[in-house]
Amino acid sequence: QVQLVESGGALVQPGGSLRLSCAASGITFSTYSMGWNRQAPGKQRELVAGLTSDGTTTYLDSVKGRFTISRDNAKNTVFLQMNSLKPEDTAVYYCNARRYTVVTYNYWGQGTQVTVSS
Repeated sequence: QVQLVESGGALVQPGGSLRLSCAASGITFSTYSMGWNRQAPGKQRELVAGLTSDGTTTYLDSVKGRFTISRDNAKNTVFLQMNSLKPEDTAVYYCNARRYTVVTYNYWGQGTQVTVSS
């Protein structure tokens, strides 16, 4: 059974920092591309940051220079370091694991709430 469990969401003031974690089980973690997506109320889910199995990263333009995605394959965990947080970063953040072979494997976590407010 595949599980992605996010943690680290919280209420933080503008300009603050948070580190999200996503612990994966039930998959060969090192072979998966990992991503952080977010969904704000009334908006579509969007990819915030992605990290492939070979280390290639991608970021949403609005978070470049503020957010950093990383992974620890020994611990089956992906992280999202978020600095200089803004109110518009408020959303539920979801971890995603994806692997493309003959079949596409695509898994989601349950989400963790990030609220940026004074």
